[in-house]
Amino acid sequence: MPLSVVIVDDEQLARDELAYLLKSAGDVNVVAQGKNGLEAINLIKEHNPDLVFLDVQMPGLDGFGVIKKLLDKKIPLPQIVFATAFDQYAVKAFEVNAVDYLLKPFEKKRVAQSLQRARSQQEAEGLPSEKIDTLVRMLQTPKPQSSKILLKALGRMFLVDQREICYASIEDGVITVVTAGPSGMEGHSNCRTLEELLDSLDPGLFWRAHRSYLVNINRIREVVPWFKSSYQLRMDDKKQSEIPVSRAQTKRLRELFGL
Repeated sequence: MPLSVVIVDDEQLARDELAYLLKSAGDVNVVAQGKNGLEAINLIKEHNPDLVFLDVQMPGLDGFGVIKKLLDKKIPLPQIVFATAFDQYAVKAFEVNAVDYLLKPFEKKRVAQSLQRARSQQEAEGLPSEKIDTLVRMLQTPKPQSSKILLKALGRMFLVDQREICYASIEDGVITVVTAGPSGMEGHSNCRTLEELLDSLDPGLFWRAHRSYLVNINRIREVVPWFKSSYQLRMDDKKQSEIPVSRAQTKRLRELFGL
């Protein structure tokens, strides 16, 4: 029997590329595609696929959030292959019993290896109950967070209170963090990605407004209407920097401030 597969990714090109590679691998039936976490849950419930290729980073509910929701709703877990452009998720992917982990851009050989792993595990009847319990605890346990963040500036290393951070941005792999107020400073984080930095920050304070920007919600000075129903955020740093809000996050902005 061919493997029934669901693909979930918020990027159309990534879905198309993966569907093409799966089709060329043979003995695979792509039964559905989705573009976000909520669609993933509904499609998994509807189709009960053998295997799901699941993007880690998606607006709203991310790939790991999908797993938690499936467990909460007691929907049987399919085999999962996580897919993302960032390799720091690899360890966590395997902690949640993923069959495999694919880095973008996808390679034909690696997709074939994922399918082979899925087939070799297909005869196993779901996850043992003790692994399910471990998975639930792991996803529900809040990560320990320090109130201080280390920044490098002017050849020195400073400990900055999270609440003083105005926003962070990434360019050419370098993360710049700007603190608020007239005496604010600008420094660099040791984190390699904004996702890694966000993991160390208070999720109640910080929001990924754009692929390249994190903002402190309490440091937004003004919401500025922009072109084509988009917005920019004027921040509370001494330059009153303007941060773009991506189309994918515009809905979240409206929810935050009742726009």
